[in-house]
Amino acid sequence: MKSVFFTPVLAFIISCSGKKEEPQQKETFSIKGNHVIISENNPVLKKIITETVTEQQYSKNITSAGTIETIPNNYAEIASPFSGRVIRSFINIGQTVKAGSPIFEILAPGYSSVRKDYSDAMNDVRLAEKNYKRQQDLFRHGVGIQKELEEAETEYQNKKTSLSNASSTLNAYNSKGSGGTYIIKAPISGEIISNKIVTGQYLKEDSEQVVIIAELSKVWITGAVKEKDIRFISPGDPVSVKINTYPDMEITGKVYHISELVDEDTRSIKVLIQCDNPQRKLKPGMFAAVTYSAGTEKAVIIPSQALMQQGDRQYVWIKTGRNEFTKRFINPGSTSEKATMISSGLQPGDIIMIQGGIYMPGTK
Repeated sequence: MKSVFFTPVLAFIISCSGKKEEPQQKETFSIKGNHVIISENNPVLKKIITETVTEQQYSKNITSAGTIETIPNNYAEIASPFSGRVIRSFINIGQTVKAGSPIFEILAPGYSSVRKDYSDAMNDVRLAEKNYKRQQDLFRHGVGIQKELEEAETEYQNKKTSLSNASSTLNAYNSKGSGGTYIIKAPISGEIISNKIVTGQYLKEDSEQVVIIAELSKVWITGAVKEKDIRFISPGDPVSVKINTYPDMEITGKVYHISELVDEDTRSIKVLIQCDNPQRKLKPGMFAAVTYSAGTEKAVIIPSQALMQQGDRQYVWIKTGRNEFTKRFINPGSTSEKATMISSGLQPGDIIMIQGGIYMPGTK
């Protein structure tokens, strides 16, 4: 059997061929509560970028949800004023009408009653006039009483008013033989947006509306602004409006009215915005996002990427010394993808970590 010997030279070659592993450097942090010290050899230091907090001019915008509505004076629901049968319609849906335009004609069983009311009113006026002239004549001859003359004059004026009302009602009818018809007219100018009239149908006096007219060249948007923000909004302020249906359409309006009442459940206040709607694209019932311009003010603004999240709270890392940072909870205000306005928690001159916070203890 042959023996195997390791010479010193061979041993030296073997020992030189093997590489000695050096111990890996570990990331090291010294943590005490919300205070963190990063060691000099920690590679996290190279990933951290800081920035000094400053005050900047900030355009304060307030956003609320809203609903498009018709303006009350530009909206009318028309029903029959009494029972009767429709004999003719003058309109079609989508048609534009003017105030006073005929809408539909109804056979009016009450026509004879209206004529009788007019005839009675005429007789009452004649009698009141005769009595008034008699009291005037007595008073001129010194045998009349001032009080009776004044009462006769008042009675005469009242009867003339009643006659005028009866005449207006009668004039609304078209006489046809022994009966009569009544023409329902448009109370406002606008577009026929609903038409349920059917020729020949019988309408009861308490029937629901059969025609809706709306003038939609202008609309209202009803929004709800939080009680804490209402101080920034005044009548006449410009607003911008976004509709999901038309995301690329630029819509502007003005604050028309601010309610005097606060909704106790939501702590919000109703705000009416008036918008032009020349193309009729804004439909009553649509939802809208309303942005109110509340002017400019100085505020602390930081990059949004500096914000970190812990539960339902947000914080930033404040530089408090060489390689030392402290977690500070803040109250953010308005925010966007790039920048966030800070309501409280930061002051100009604070140095914050704007990049690298994800590598800090407890944030992974």
